[in-house]
Amino acid sequence: MSLALMSAAGCAARYGESQSYLTDVIEPTRLNPVFHWTDVALQAIRDQIVPPPLATRALAMGHVAGFLAVNGIDGRYRSDYAVGEAPAGADPEVAYGVAAATAYAEHFQQPFVFDLARFLDGYPDGEAKARGVRWGRAVGDLIVRERTNDGAEPSRVNFYLGRYPRRQDALRWTPTGPLFDSGKTEPSFTPTFHRGLLPGFGAVRPWTMNSPQQFRAVEFPDPASPEFAAEFAEIKAIGAADSTSRTPEQTEIAFFWEDGPWGAAPPGHFMIIAMQLLQHRGMSLVELARATALVALAMADAGISTWDSKYHHDVIRPETAIRYRAQAFGNKDPRVVADSNWMSLIPTPPFPAYTSGHSAFGASACEMLALILGRDDIAFSGQVPDTVIWPEHLAGVVRYWPSLSAAAAENGASRLYGGVHWNADNVEGLRAGRDIARHVFRTRFNMKA
Repeated sequence: MSLALMSAAGCAARYGESQSYLTDVIEPTRLNPVFHWTDVALQAIRDQIVPPPLATRALAMGHVAGFLAVNGIDGRYRSDYAVGEAPAGADPEVAYGVAAATAYAEHFQQPFVFDLARFLDGYPDGEAKARGVRWGRAVGDLIVRERTNDGAEPSRVNFYLGRYPRRQDALRWTPTGPLFDSGKTEPSFTPTFHRGLLPGFGAVRPWTMNSPQQFRAVEFPDPASPEFAAEFAEIKAIGAADSTSRTPEQTEIAFFWEDGPWGAAPPGHFMIIAMQLLQHRGMSLVELARATALVALAMADAGISTWDSKYHHDVIRPETAIRYRAQAFGNKDPRVVADSNWMSLIPTPPFPAYTSGHSAFGASACEMLALILGRDDIAFSGQVPDTVIWPEHLAGVVRYWPSLSAAAAENGASRLYGGVHWNADNVEGLRAGRDIARHVFRTRFNMKA
């Protein structure tokens, strides 16, 4: 079946094909149901152009469902979900796949019929398979019911839902302009003054946090302060499309981590890194299912926390401040002056700045991996998972990091080099991401005594 026909039929690309995210990062002998269904989800995120917060929700639904199905059979870890008792003899791999597919089908509103049939064809018919299917379906349905009324409001996500009052001073976010062209003709790279993305998502019921506000960012710097003046001058210089102070490597970093539309999105990029690093750890199925579920949970709550901070603080992007609003801040520093021709290196996203989702996603995933693996100083390398937006900048590029925290820091800094975030966005995003990961690791799916 051709890739085009598979896509039309709702069938993900297979391992070994260029459109599979596993092909370039997972060794053939390391393939398993966890990686397989993660790949299916990442391809759906790419093909449906799912925005980052909803991508984290999708990944959490599938990974939590899959883990609970396997753990219900294995029984090694504690869980707050009342899944009941698994049928004796159920195949755990089958159960994982069916549970994950059931949860993903609900989130993506795509049945994955052909994907699931192809997956199940790899297992011999019999009572173990039948019981695995029934158990996986039951657990997947439980997660679907559990998240049905979580506040995500999928039919209303881009409309203000009255959950956050707008700020009334000069820092108030306003839609950013259509200043970029990816070289594509359809669809346009950034719509003209697009309404704010997911303005109610910060009020979604958390997966593990006590409330969406638990890790909310501190107040943004006063725009009349010396601190803000320094941030303004830094981004105006280093983040400009025609910057003379940004180094070639910093430019590469900005494009490498951009992870814009038509790709796996920033959370997907870090899930790929997680699979890359976990494949050699000798984990059993339940251990691997737990590890990836914890990474997914950390990023899911990081998404909710970040969007809570974004729409609570309602802070404009550097593009708006530099091009149009510098004089309104009342800042006496001579560097805080408007430049109507200024453009950021990468496209400015259509939602408030503070805090950085990139920073929170990266910090939560990398901190969680460090906690799971027992160390941060793991050296690794990687390529960008999608080059569709910036092929001329990213073809053949490989980045190297001495540690997980170094990768998270580089990812966060990329938004400064790209000119789309303030430094405070990055600092608070990194802080929240790390704190959320530690909270998730401490409170969820621990070993039974």
